[in-house]
Amino acid sequence: MSEIRVALIEDHDLTRMGLRAALQQAGLVFVGEAANGAQGLKLLNETTPDVAIVDIGLPDIDGIELIRQFREGQEPESTTRILMLTMHDNEKAVLAAFAAGADSYCTKEIDTEDLVHAVQETHDGHSWIDPAIASIVLTQVKQPVGAGMVISDRTVEIRAVDPEYEQIIEAYPLTERELEILELIVSGCSNAQIAERLYVTVGTVKTHVRNILNKLGANDRTQAAVRALRSGLIS
Repeated sequence: MSEIRVALIEDHDLTRMGLRAALQQAGLVFVGEAANGAQGLKLLNETTPDVAIVDIGLPDIDGIELIRQFREGQEPESTTRILMLTMHDNEKAVLAAFAAGADSYCTKEIDTEDLVHAVQETHDGHSWIDPAIASIVLTQVKQPVGAGMVISDRTVEIRAVDPEYEQIIEAYPLTERELEILELIVSGCSNAQIAERLYVTVGTVKTHVRNILNKLGANDRTQAAVRALRSGLIS
């Protein structure tokens, strides 16, 4: 695993201590922690971690507002990505987090191995979504073309597949195995889970995922899932 600098913003002392110990044991570089939103915002601006793990339920400004403020003031060269970690799995919280600028989202029921994997995927530029809430995001994706989802006073447009990507899909069709893996991606499975289900190595899955992203012209797994659903590759 490449060196990943992680910051943790969580108000519950025991939870924060447990997460810090687990992340450090997994070999991640821990750059700092904060127990509220104001301290957390200062921490992110001062340390610019690779990945910030942020709780929604902070005692002053909540995690969603923290993310929004950080993104608005983020330096152009900053590459900090946000992993939302929370007890909330309701639709409003999930969509608001992504609208504010979160890159990934998982619930606190996640086990340590999956959390480390989520941090790695987020660092690598992918949007990791907890399988427990993936259906919320995919429900929005399946709305009619041109529809949008309104979150407070923010509107997030859900676009269909652009014509050039439709042409790419036609020119470079996915193999049967790639379609099988794509369907598992849409279902919210991690690379490790896909490998276990298909009886192949994680390295093999990563190769297939890379080919899928290239063929769909997608930057990450979430975008690939969106284009797969909108193009009719996966129903």
